[in-house]
Amino acid sequence: MWAYTVGFTVLPHVGGFLGWFINRKAIPVWYEKLKKPAWCPPRKMFPVAWTVLYTGMGYASYLIWNDLGGCSSKAIVPLGLYGAQLVLNWAWPPLFFGARNLKMALIDILCLDVLAIGTMCSWYRINKIATLLMVPYLGWLAMATCLTIRIWKDNPEQKPGKSE
Repeated sequence: MWAYTVGFTVLPHVGGFLGWFINRKAIPVWYEKLKKPAWCPPRKMFPVAWTVLYTGMGYASYLIWNDLGGCSSKAIVPLGLYGAQLVLNWAWPPLFFGARNLKMALIDILCLDVLAIGTMCSWYRINKIATLLMVPYLGWLAMATCLTIRIWKDNPEQKPGKSE
């Protein structure tokens, strides 16, 4: 059973790592030039926070999977919501850093918020510990959503043909 525990726990890190790896060059160049609010966390805090958050949510998904007896019909909605929010989570960095499309990144994170809440609601009756493991993630998403909104508002997108 330990292989399942490790697999579920590591899975969220895969997309997070790929998102960082693909966009790592845009972060120090483009992101640093954006106008950001004073309450924006320091850049060095993001990898630490995401490591903790991905580990918690990955282990929580294992608890749900285990409690529902694996890939059963009862697992479709709770793990489907989890998978959908994870895909939107992984999509945010390429939209924000890669495409530099602040509007699409904002739409993505707003949909992500809804799916994360839906995931937690669907998990509550199954495993309260798993739900509680998602609370820090939801808190971080709230901050990240507010930050995305502020960056989108404070940094109007360039018209085609204008330089950065």
